[in-house]
Amino acid sequence: MQSRRIGEVQVSAIGLGGMPMSIEGRPDEERSVSTIHAALDAGITLFDTADAYHIHADEVGHNESLIARALASYGGDTSDVLIATKGGHLRPGDGSWTVDGSAAYVKKACDASLERLGVEAIGLYQFHRPDPAVPYAESVGAIRDLLDAGKIRMAGISNADPAQIVEANEILGGRLVSVQNQFSPAFLSSTAELELCDQLGIAFLPWSPLGGIGRAGGLGGGFAEVAERYGVSPQRVCLAWHVSKSPVVIPIPGASRPATIQDSAAASSFELTASDLALLP
Repeated sequence: MQSRRIGEVQVSAIGLGGMPMSIEGRPDEERSVSTIHAALDAGITLFDTADAYHIHADEVGHNESLIARALASYGGDTSDVLIATKGGHLRPGDGSWTVDGSAAYVKKACDASLERLGVEAIGLYQFHRPDPAVPYAESVGAIRDLLDAGKIRMAGISNADPAQIVEANEILGGRLVSVQNQFSPAFLSSTAELELCDQLGIAFLPWSPLGGIGRAGGLGGGFAEVAERYGVSPQRVCLAWHVSKSPVVIPIPGASRPATIQDSAAASSFELTASDLALLP
């Protein structure tokens, strides 16, 4: 497994997104735990989660708790694992997604995540999504306060535009280490954010890097052509394409089956040639 950097921490070049294991259509816990263990066996050390990855209103933090239990039951060393979680997005339990970027809520959410993860400080805490009703400076200011208080070791943001990336980095005193935005062959509108992160040396974590839940199998065109050339999956080619974009890119594909994350992990060492890349976006 190749490694990349978030802040001063080295992590696997491919992470695991935990959302499919906790929202609608999720598998039973045994399969989810097996998936997390398979990721660890494959050398994955970055696990992305959020308190909003759940279904019912009475199970906030379902995915955080699941990952914590899976890590605790793993037989090997997990000391180099970085858990990245998020706060500021909510699921009332009726299938909808809402936001609360108030400083009070963000700090309360962080405290709850700390308890669920069972850690003294969260490795990477990210403001999940801007709240139109709250000044961005207030939301990111809460993240700064958590960083200063030692409740989180590193700070990131998600679903941000270039201006918000610059503003967040200023508020955090140059300590912004990651930006997590949607980015995939079917969703290239975060290209400007990726390029800005590359310039600033900030990790860029594409969410839904394969196109989203249920759409990963639809990778065709150049991805299918390159995959056939090497006898690998189009999904592996897609993740290798992500990694080739910049040294700051660390895709976090979601998975809920061991075989899926094993295939994704293999993309870390799959190098695309110039002729391969000419066929891709």
